[in-house]
Amino acid sequence: MKLHIKNGRLIDPANGIDAQQDLFIAAGKIVAVGTAPEGFNGAKVIDATNMIVVPGLVDLSARLREPGYEYKATLESEMQAAMQGGVTSLVCPPDTDPVLDEPGLVEMLKHRAKGLNQAHVYPLGALTVGLKGAALTEMAELTEAGCIGFSQAEETIVDTNVLLRAMQYANTFGYTVWLRPQDPHIGRGGIAHSGPVASRLGLSGVPVSAETIALHTIFELMRGTGARVHLCRISSAAGLELVRAAKKEGLALTCDVGAHHVHLTDVDIGFFDSNARMTPPLRSQRDRDAIREALLDGTIDVICSDHTPVDDDEKLLPFGEASPGATGLELLLPLVLRWVEDARSPQLLGKAIGKVTSDAARVAGLATGKLSPGSVADVCIFDPAARWKVDAKALASQGKHTPFLGYEMTGQVKMTIVSGHIAFER
Repeated sequence: MKLHIKNGRLIDPANGIDAQQDLFIAAGKIVAVGTAPEGFNGAKVIDATNMIVVPGLVDLSARLREPGYEYKATLESEMQAAMQGGVTSLVCPPDTDPVLDEPGLVEMLKHRAKGLNQAHVYPLGALTVGLKGAALTEMAELTEAGCIGFSQAEETIVDTNVLLRAMQYANTFGYTVWLRPQDPHIGRGGIAHSGPVASRLGLSGVPVSAETIALHTIFELMRGTGARVHLCRISSAAGLELVRAAKKEGLALTCDVGAHHVHLTDVDIGFFDSNARMTPPLRSQRDRDAIREALLDGTIDVICSDHTPVDDDEKLLPFGEASPGATGLELLLPLVLRWVEDARSPQLLGKAIGKVTSDAARVAGLATGKLSPGSVADVCIFDPAARWKVDAKALASQGKHTPFLGYEMTGQVKMTIVSGHIAFER
């Protein structure tokens, strides 16, 4: 199918474009930007007047819950949520059931996803067998099956020797290790940020030192092994200072932050709102402000949705008993736009879009996130002025829980194009 997207404001951070330009698509590829190529006719014309046209969003953390947790979400429901959120590429953690530690499981997931003909799915393989932190997985075989990196998801490795060997092996073959910095002992069993709010509510705390101590360990192992590491969901000001210093030192390091942490703080727990139970926990306003500053100066490379659908039976419980996590695929773009709005800096929009397109693709080693001629035609068209209220019933995700329920958002996806075909249209 040939598509001609006209009259839209085209923002393509990878190529430094922010202007009203037309986009031309044929055979699943971008064939031209600005001027139609010779002989381009018979195309479906899409009028994007007053709309913004960007590359399809790339989300570095989206739990699709298959295999094993279909009662929480299915591939069909979460793929539809991705389409409604303009997300065309999904990186999924390995904490499924069974864990993604065997090539056959990875191949099955990719085959299922491909059959739906919606978002591209890029699995992370388990770093250790069963995520148990003991034996290393067959990383080479998992890479051949389609894994783009290796992760422990939310499971920590207690034995530092195992992490050392994993990073040595990964470096030998050029693999990226994805780690969420969390000390296995400090803050274990904690459910909220250690601070006045947790103390007042009587909630067990997770101190910032749980993150910073883990970061010190990771950086020391990086110095010794030369491994490339992506840090998942940094949450504290102190942690970001360490990341900033490590980047200046020249370590092969990237990091992301969950979209919820760009906006919310521990105060948003309110009166034990289980929708605000996250991993890592929502931290103080000082930490939230440091996250926003780190996004501006490039310390944080990417914003991800940290999409973690949870069913009612596990969420509609007292705060301490509820499962952590929230739906995020459909909120990723509006939360990025909300950050731009809060910063009162319209010129920040291009940089913000880059955090969920070209920057995310670069971190994951993907050839997506751009609108260059010859690249795959993954496109998101959204109305920047549309205002809508977050309503659980309107969310496509099977997970209906988010701390943003009832919030009014600005910016709504009108069309999502994947590999040149229209996968969603509002």
